[in-house]
Amino acid sequence: MFSVGLTGNVGAGKSTVVALFAGWGATVIDADILAREVVGPGKPALALIGEVFGDEVITQAGELDRAAVRHVVFTDPGAREQLEAIVHPAIRARFAELLLEAQARGDRIVIGVVPLLYEKSMVGDFDAVLLIDAPLDLRIQRLVSKRGLSADEARAVAAAQMPAEQKRSRADFIIDNDSDIPTLERRAWETWKEIEKLSRSE
Repeated sequence: MFSVGLTGNVGAGKSTVVALFAGWGATVIDADILAREVVGPGKPALALIGEVFGDEVITQAGELDRAAVRHVVFTDPGAREQLEAIVHPAIRARFAELLLEAQARGDRIVIGVVPLLYEKSMVGDFDAVLLIDAPLDLRIQRLVSKRGLSADEARAVAAAQMPAEQKRSRADFIIDNDSDIPTLERRAWETWKEIEKLSRSE
């Protein structure tokens, strides 16, 4: 099994590339999906969040009240670190479980989608790292047009992440998403063929 950590700053176009890879036969494990799974009803991480932040962040149905959590994190600078200290280890453990399951099934290529791969020092968890990148102004434009953020909000979100320039120097593969969809598809296909070659040499 050959594992690839796919990452990229917000607005770079990760989801489009991931969908292409899935269509070409990759097994996809998405950290954003796992982030919701590990705080589901009855999960240990959810119980710990309730202990740390109080019952007001848990709904009557026993689910995480995301709006309440966002409010707490926004108003208390230390709260985000507390929340991440609970959630990120749970995500990482679940990620490792799914990688082992993929290996046991004999899956050939696994794409792990981890937006904070560099920030959370997960580079070593994969055989190779693929960065999806686009110019900052274009990423801001996408956040405004597709997610409804204001330009200031989009820039604040982008500024909170490690600069893409630092990530480019450490990636094994880079797909620049600075043109149209056909161009992105062609670049993704070329990268996929390279990944396939590496997977056969494992």
